[in-house]
Amino acid sequence: MVHYTPPLRDIRFVLHELLNIEDECKALPAHAEIDAQTIDAVIEEGGKFAAEVLLPLNQSGDEEGCCYDPASHEVQTPRGFKTAYKQFVEGGWPALSCDPEHGGQGLPTVLGVCLSEMLNSANLSWTMYPLLTHGAYEALHAYGSPDQKAVFLPKLVSGQWTGTMCLTESHCGTDLGLLLTKAEPQADGSYKITGNKIFISSGEHDMADNVVHLVLARLPDAPPGAKGISLFVVPKYLVQPDGQLGERNAIYCAGIEHKMGIHGNATAQIVMDGAIGTLVGKPNNGLQAMFVMMNAARLGVGVQSLGLTEVAYQNAAAYAKERLQMRSLSGPKSPDKPADPIIVHPDVRKMLLTARAYAEAGRALAYYVALQTDKGRAAPDEATRQDCADQVALLTPIAKAFLTDNGWIATSHCLQVFGGHGYVKEWGIEQYVRDARISMIYEGTNTIQALDLLGRKVLADNGAKLKKFGRQLADFIDEEGVNEAMQEFVNPLADLVEKVTKLTTEIGMKALGNADEVGAAAVDYLRICGHLVFAYLWARMAKLALEKVNGGDPFYKAKLATARFYYAKILPETAGLIRAVRSGAKPLMDMEEALF
Repeated sequence: MVHYTPPLRDIRFVLHELLNIEDECKALPAHAEIDAQTIDAVIEEGGKFAAEVLLPLNQSGDEEGCCYDPASHEVQTPRGFKTAYKQFVEGGWPALSCDPEHGGQGLPTVLGVCLSEMLNSANLSWTMYPLLTHGAYEALHAYGSPDQKAVFLPKLVSGQWTGTMCLTESHCGTDLGLLLTKAEPQADGSYKITGNKIFISSGEHDMADNVVHLVLARLPDAPPGAKGISLFVVPKYLVQPDGQLGERNAIYCAGIEHKMGIHGNATAQIVMDGAIGTLVGKPNNGLQAMFVMMNAARLGVGVQSLGLTEVAYQNAAAYAKERLQMRSLSGPKSPDKPADPIIVHPDVRKMLLTARAYAEAGRALAYYVALQTDKGRAAPDEATRQDCADQVALLTPIAKAFLTDNGWIATSHCLQVFGGHGYVKEWGIEQYVRDARISMIYEGTNTIQALDLLGRKVLADNGAKLKKFGRQLADFIDEEGVNEAMQEFVNPLADLVEKVTKLTTEIGMKALGNADEVGAAAVDYLRICGHLVFAYLWARMAKLALEKVNGGDPFYKAKLATARFYYAKILPETAGLIRAVRSGAKPLMDMEEALF
């Protein structure tokens, strides 16, 4: 019942017109040979795989789910998942943006994000398996020893093996300083890992020959808290000196969670009973290495919601054009039919345009962050690399939390467009709502993202990263301030820049006297900053559309109309959020605990 058409036209618009991707890549020695034709060919073929191979498995995978065998501790994925993964590996897709030294294709990260968006639209549960694998690759690529890289990276890059991140334990979620998993040093330099982990996405399955777990654990002499955490690589099957798989390691799945959504992905309970592992990086420095993986996953989770927003919008828009119900308040629009299609009704349009505006700006933000990641790694000069790294640090929590909040809003709106039909399984839209909800929780709840943004990325450096990004916005405002056609975008953007600057100072001053002011403000503050970034990106996209809207291509007409909708109907949300932030911590903290 569900359909999906990869949004290639808008993807190309963001890559080529907004981000000028070909020229940006040519300035990076690692990607200097890439051209627009190669980029377009990659995204077109990726879109075909998503729509033709993965989409047909999405609804059946949700209905079937994963099956756990308690006798063997093994998990069977839904029908078709294993075959699709084999096609994915044979097509070389896992290697797309990986280092050629380990068998990767060396293409920019931004192309990997384009592919990920389309895969998530088609089948989010399936796409989580390669998502976690790429995160494990990133961590080992950054911190693995030469031996670890030689053993694990080629297999992870090829997709022959998959990866996980084993952080959470039943008594501690975000507070990793409380974890109890132990690592005992062995004479041969390895470690025996003992402990239990929960909520491990892709933790056990039948799609690959081996699962490479990255596990957080404590050494015997580790200091308490987060400063005493080390990272270990613990494979499901031990690897022999010749690279072949050896005996089963003492790590196994004790069960899988029965979840609200993402049924096709195995969310595993992992038990280690003296499992053999090797240390990644330095002792008691595990969080630094794990954050490499987590940062990749945070953007990846934002892209999950972007994919769901896009596919939900496509299906709701198609339904709204066909579903006949009532007449337009301003008079019949289809007098030859018994009723008008519901797309004539203002509130239906508001819901659809909200989803569309969030999808198109979310795409721009995700691809922008990915491009800054590429530049932060490969730019020839240190100053550019640092500037881009600062932008990635600032924008990653926004990309994770704002895109996932918006994905929940958008998929709920799209279900509402279907009315009662949206609430029943056969139409497929309710799955997107269920799948979208987890993205606000895992890889650090959105409150954690907000605290990271306000506490670590803004206040900790006295707003240096925010000011640097703000100068970019100020330059755009100065350039377009004399353009009469751009006033409807530039003036509200300039106003919001000024308000965010003032609000940030106010929060910082309050926090000096009461740290709870940061916690009280953080979530609303992140959403304000999310709108600030979206407003900037929408203004840039509107500028491009204005330049070409009279050329006859309806794409630019739609882009401009969506930009105007965003500024008129969504951006004003910031006024209420600013008022809420300024109300401070008192309304939250005055209630005595006993009265809850």
